[in-house]
Amino acid sequence: MMHTFASLFKNKETRNKILFTLAMLLIYRIGSAIPVPGINSEALAASIGDNSILNMMNLLGGGALERMSVFAMGVGPYITASIIIQLLSMDVIPALTEMAKSGQTGRQKMDRITRYLGVVLAFVQAASLVYGFDKQYNILENSGLSGYMFTATVLTAGTMFLLWLGDRISMKGIGNGISIIIFAGIVSNMPASFAQTWNILAGGTTQGELFNGILQFALFCLLYLAIVVFVVIMETAVRKIPIQYTNSSNLRGGKNDITFLPLKINSASVIPVIFAQSIMTAPQIIISFFNTDLYNKLNSVLSLNKPFGLCLYALLTVLFTFFYTDLQVDPDKVAENLSKSGAYIPGIRPGNETRTYLHKVLNRITVLGAFFLTVVAVIPYLLPMITSLPQSTALGGTGIIIVVGVAMATVAQLKGQLTQKSYRGFLK
Repeated sequence: MMHTFASLFKNKETRNKILFTLAMLLIYRIGSAIPVPGINSEALAASIGDNSILNMMNLLGGGALERMSVFAMGVGPYITASIIIQLLSMDVIPALTEMAKSGQTGRQKMDRITRYLGVVLAFVQAASLVYGFDKQYNILENSGLSGYMFTATVLTAGTMFLLWLGDRISMKGIGNGISIIIFAGIVSNMPASFAQTWNILAGGTTQGELFNGILQFALFCLLYLAIVVFVVIMETAVRKIPIQYTNSSNLRGGKNDITFLPLKINSASVIPVIFAQSIMTAPQIIISFFNTDLYNKLNSVLSLNKPFGLCLYALLTVLFTFFYTDLQVDPDKVAENLSKSGAYIPGIRPGNETRTYLHKVLNRITVLGAFFLTVVAVIPYLLPMITSLPQSTALGGTGIIIVVGVAMATVAQLKGQLTQKSYRGFLK
């Protein structure tokens, strides 16, 4: 691994891409520290830790939300818009379906529509957050309509600027720009989280309390590492289905050529968790505009720090895992493509039997994927219930999934660039 990264830095083009990416991330972190004018961020920061949903949004944004910085919204509205457009393109809106099948040109049109929808969602979400925060925590110096509009506009502009930074990283840097920005936000918050956990666990005054605190902190770090390993295994685990081609018997001296169709255990990645959080927060945001008392009651019931809210969150995560996996991997289309390419699964007849078999295999492995994803997603909220850790220092299961996934994809891309450079050198 060290030899790989040393080889990457020896290459001038790759080194420049890495430095450019770091420069863009520096701009992102500077912007995350600049608060929106006219905001009392201290009152907001003191209250976010008590709300599980806001605490998760703050975690994914690298602490930008509690400071109400110009990047407080992050790229969340764009991610939500991407999910909506992707779902609508699944034979829901014919025009979007045609764009999805039109190659690069269609994808560019869909990306443009996604950005327009992202602007609308960003402004609506920003206005909702500002209104809710001001009613709950009195954070605005100007609580009139002009104050709401100004703050919502600044937050929306910050989100779109982050999208521009992400595009620059994708074009001139390394990895997927949007994913890298989310990655940087989560990672930047980890040192403060570990430091806060150390202060809580190892803050005893006597020698015995100090020793117990150090032991608990060591167990905390080991558990964190175990979850990272668990997520890596979950993200890389696949079920390989053997595939044989009818026209391959003439190849390699008459021996049939067998390949494999890999089906990921967790094809849905972290999307079901985002869906589940959105479903649970949307009613609360809408009700907060009309009835503050009802909002407080609903928030206390649906809070992820309470058993009922946590169980509902876990159930929604499982359901959305099956739903999104079925959208990502369509066994009917896979069976049809296999039939068109003259391929079949040994021992399974092409057509209906292949579709039935693929449905059965996909459902079985999705059970494991849904279980693993739910466990990792629930851990951040379960630990504060059974330990002395506050919500703000608990293990961020959702954040770990994103960090590990982005890190693995970026490392794979860097290795691919290194291999490409090696082949170019060989050809020259």
